[in-house]
Amino acid sequence: MDLDRLSASRRRVLAGIGAAGVTGLMSGPAWAAKARPVSVALVASVPIEQQWVSRIHLALKAAAARGDITYVYSENVANTDAERVIREYAEAKKDLVIAEAFGLERPARKISADYKGTAFLMGSSFPAQAPNFSVFDNYIQDASYLTGIVAGKATKSNVIGLVGGYAIPEVNRLMHAFMAGARSVNPDVKFLISFINSWYDPPKAKETAFAMIERKADVLYAERFGVSDAAKERGVKAIGNVIDTSSQYPGTVIASALWHMEPTIDRAVAKVIDASWSAEDYGPWSGMAKGGCSLAPLDPALVPQAVIDQVRAREAEIRSGAFKVAIDDSEPKPTA
Repeated sequence: MDLDRLSASRRRVLAGIGAAGVTGLMSGPAWAAKARPVSVALVASVPIEQQWVSRIHLALKAAAARGDITYVYSENVANTDAERVIREYAEAKKDLVIAEAFGLERPARKISADYKGTAFLMGSSFPAQAPNFSVFDNYIQDASYLTGIVAGKATKSNVIGLVGGYAIPEVNRLMHAFMAGARSVNPDVKFLISFINSWYDPPKAKETAFAMIERKADVLYAERFGVSDAAKERGVKAIGNVIDTSSQYPGTVIASALWHMEPTIDRAVAKVIDASWSAEDYGPWSGMAKGGCSLAPLDPALVPQAVIDQVRAREAEIRSGAFKVAIDDSEPKPTA
């Protein structure tokens, strides 16, 4: 799906949200308390190991291991098949149905209106939809800013390349935070920015990264799989996003912003159990203050201790509220 079609789809979803009402004006169902374990289903349009989905999957597996939930999932669900899959889970009386993002959103919102006694949770930058459709988002810009500090200090060419999936708020805000962190310690740094218009195309991401390296980028922001492979092959450094891949790319991935979905999932499951479910925005539960994101451990063999100390000082300011990372959802533009 190209970006224009994606944007058009998101506009249609937003129009549908307006028609359905998102401000809680609709009366909700009479929720009943649930006994553990509650039944949860995840629907994903990409492989379960993809960065975004893997974090949801990990949090759900942890909840299942504790005995809070029973858990099933469907991966690689085509957008054209999403409505059938989501509806089948609702018909099967799942207590909580989670749809990961984007192409699944319109059918998920539609179906939620037909099953008001089922809790729905959707990855989205759009508002929640009363009475039973909640949303979450990857508000990990705090950790992304910190990885930018590492990148700004690591580059010798003063050219950093960023490879993203689509230029949408969920990606844009992390790139802007990363670039702000880099500029905070290196005002001379320039950025190459490209979007591959795919959520899962490692070969395309890799080729895009190669082109950036040819243009003197010596640090790469790996928002997509494939970028770190290019960095490893060409001997430059990479910055991870959402998950920690440093063990797969030793000496190449020097910092990663990690997303922790556990606070979001645990809160959602608890609300299903105690019958307090409502349509709300879980986005803030991905922030550093809620434990929803963190910086992967920094290796002094790859990152100088003085830089680690600088990062930790800024992290302390973020956690205390003394420093706020700006949220910018606009499309980032290259400066190199």
